[in-house]
Amino acid sequence: MAETRTEALHQNAEGLDVQAPEAILAFLANAQIEASKAVHGAIPAIAAAAELIAKQLRSGGKLAYAAAGSSGLMALADALELPGTFGIARDRIAILIAGGDDAFRTLAGGPEDDVEEASAAVAAADIGKGDCLIAISASGSTPYAVQALQDARRRGAATIAIANNRGAALFSQADVAILLETPPELIAGSTRMGAGTAQKIALNMLSTLAAVHLGHVHDGYMVNLTADNIKLRDRAVRMVAAISGKSRDDAIRLLEESDGVVKTAILLAAGAANADAAEKILEGTGQKLRPALSALGHDPEKWNPLFGRDHALTKK
Repeated sequence: MAETRTEALHQNAEGLDVQAPEAILAFLANAQIEASKAVHGAIPAIAAAAELIAKQLRSGGKLAYAAAGSSGLMALADALELPGTFGIARDRIAILIAGGDDAFRTLAGGPEDDVEEASAAVAAADIGKGDCLIAISASGSTPYAVQALQDARRRGAATIAIANNRGAALFSQADVAILLETPPELIAGSTRMGAGTAQKIALNMLSTLAAVHLGHVHDGYMVNLTADNIKLRDRAVRMVAAISGKSRDDAIRLLEESDGVVKTAILLAAGAANADAAEKILEGTGQKLRPALSALGHDPEKWNPLFGRDHALTKK
């Protein structure tokens, strides 16, 4: 008998290889949907973890991800997008994946057992007091992930564990444990499927909520994005226009005055004397735009673009 859910045989697995292609795909799709539902039960833990991450980042710490195999790819996907989406500096994000750079080409299984490599990676990234490390492992017992979490904790970092098996070894030393209790995989043990899907969703939720806490989101806008391509520069213009109630041309001018910083441009539209003054207001509100607008005498609660109300910034 299988010892863990991630290694157990799925109820629809018998005779899978002789099913019609459409039937196999339907089983696979349904298995992904069922796996995604596991995230709902983890919402309280994800909320606690997001608050912990925001606290460490707000204080100047780093956010590190440690994982192997498919879990490492999920971590990589989440981590690499944080600078562009939420403007979190790249040097404050560390990605520790078993096998190092070679994992991006081969993703060999052996490195996930290499605890010495894990310790070396934590030390090389200088993870310690004031930082936060997220260790991810479907089984919850991957030696690389467990060792990275243990070392980070020993060095004084806050720790978060994400696993898909109840009672996972990874949970025992984590400050916050996130259990994603996904059903057995349709292909037993192939956790790149259901378990990986749940991990991807949970990581997206985790980093997005942390960004909300840090003031990087206003309504549904990523107001701390790094606009480093045509698409994102256009998005920045549209955000400034939508939130400030100004024209597109005005939004472009305001972004030029703010050196491309969306929140600063919006505060200039709201009446800030100059970019320096706007940035000082943001410093005083913990980089949160809503209280910064209030500090300039506006009531952003009176306007919601989804309902087509007049923008508060256009009212005197």
